[in-house]
Amino acid sequence: MSKPLILVSNDDGISSRGIRVLVELMSQIGEVIVVAPDSPQSGMGHAITVGNTLRLDKTDIFGSVSAYKCSGTPADCVKLAKHHLLKSGKPDLVVSGINHGSNTSISVLYSGTMSAAIEGAIEGLPAVGFSLCDYSSEADFSHVGEYVKKIAQEILTRGLPKGVALNVNIPPKQHENIKGIKVCRQARAKWEEHFDVRRDPTGRKYFWMTGNFVNFDKGEDNDEWVIANNYVSVVPCQYDLTAHHAISILNDEWEF
Repeated sequence: MSKPLILVSNDDGISSRGIRVLVELMSQIGEVIVVAPDSPQSGMGHAITVGNTLRLDKTDIFGSVSAYKCSGTPADCVKLAKHHLLKSGKPDLVVSGINHGSNTSISVLYSGTMSAAIEGAIEGLPAVGFSLCDYSSEADFSHVGEYVKKIAQEILTRGLPKGVALNVNIPPKQHENIKGIKVCRQARAKWEEHFDVRRDPTGRKYFWMTGNFVNFDKGEDNDEWVIANNYVSVVPCQYDLTAHHAISILNDEWEF
């Protein structure tokens, strides 16, 4: 039987350590094609390039693995792969990451990593985004292989519900003896932003966003709790943002 075709992308850029680890792991499972941003795109969310040029250049950065660097966003990368590079077929799996830093809770909305995975789901493809909860540029990825390959192989074997992409977060290396994998929900938490007002060398004012992550969720079935208790978190995500429970409230109580 032929090997599965796996599309790899990310948001940290094609030169990041995380994507190199992911390419190596996916190459053990199937045939890999990489389409990733040519520069970091963290926090871009599901942005796409409209009204501007997109460039796609082949690169040998991963040796014999077919790879392309794209001037656009993570979502652009998946779109170009699906509709241009792979016109005659489609990948069996879209894998994004491995992100340098957590994408738990509300961060999934801002994450370029997860936007590449969600774009895969929009295109009807099984998809997953992987993140390592370590923001260091020297983060140790040596423990992630077991979990990344296990989850990818499960998706290839069993598939995913239509319109669903998995958001996977892995505790950092210093958390010894990871206890296993838990399927859970997104925690109710948010970033409370602050803006430092600064001056550039010419005296012009500019702003630098800072802030703190605040977790309001006291449950033990969410991704923040799962990571804090040394498990790998797996959250099924969907691109349908409809608040279905609010439809009846608006219809019954509002006067249009």
